[in-house]
Amino acid sequence: MRRTDFLKKSGLLLTSTFLSSKIIAKPISNKMHDIKSQPFKLDYAPHQGMFSATAGKNFLDEIQYMYDLGFRSIEDNGMPNRSTEEQKKIGDLLAKLGMRMGVFVVPKGGNGQNTLAANKQEHIDIFLKGCRQSVEVAKRVNAKWVTVVPGDYARHLPIGVQTANVIDALKRGAEIFEPHGITMVLEPLSDTPDLFLRYTDQTYEICKAVDSPSCKILYDAYHQQKNEGNLISLMDQCWSEIAYIQVGDNPGRKEPYTGEINYKNVFKWLHKKGYKGIIGMEHGVSQSGKAGEEILVSAYREADNF
Repeated sequence: MRRTDFLKKSGLLLTSTFLSSKIIAKPISNKMHDIKSQPFKLDYAPHQGMFSATAGKNFLDEIQYMYDLGFRSIEDNGMPNRSTEEQKKIGDLLAKLGMRMGVFVVPKGGNGQNTLAANKQEHIDIFLKGCRQSVEVAKRVNAKWVTVVPGDYARHLPIGVQTANVIDALKRGAEIFEPHGITMVLEPLSDTPDLFLRYTDQTYEICKAVDSPSCKILYDAYHQQKNEGNLISLMDQCWSEIAYIQVGDNPGRKEPYTGEINYKNVFKWLHKKGYKGIIGMEHGVSQSGKAGEEILVSAYREADNF
């Protein structure tokens, strides 16, 4: 191909890409309004606040609005911090609408001050208490997945010893969840290099060692794009241990089409893989107000259009 022809074709490609991105960034079109109440191909789960400009601050009203937009699941990391009464109301509404409850975080399930890698009894006791509390919360909202982060490295110990410590603690947690059909999903994160759990294959190895249906991987594509990339290939290699997906574009951790991840390809692959689980919308919204909420829905409608 001659250089002039290449430049012309490249220019057309860039122009069309730019225009398509501008279309996606606009509020929902009339055509989009016609289909916006239909369920998506995959089960995307918003969280509280994503639609508060339209639905208001009451979470129950927002859940109803999410359903009206076509969403069939929710996430709520802080569910254990809600009152028992509110948890029951949320659970009742989800059951009425036929919606699923996504993950919430096990209380003190692992953080910088409570690391399972150190094999300290007080840390293990806190973790197991959080597991028992989570069972009761899960019953009220019919949750099947809970998030666990094993905490920071214990850098005075060899990595193999730390890994064994984490495995032993998680086996004890799995024993609590198994009788109730609840799966703790381990989330490798990118927030700080001090975190023990950071990579998909590392989490896969741990889940294989725990060897329980109640210990699987929460694959957050935002974090793993930062940590390791190669999203589809690594998900495929570790697929048997992945029970839950979360997303957010990178950089920025906002909705699809605000960063570098080709989420239409990712979602298409998940659909072809036969994934029936929840995809948590674990991110912010790029623009505020009702216009930002319409852009958010448009982005998911476009990414789900494969």
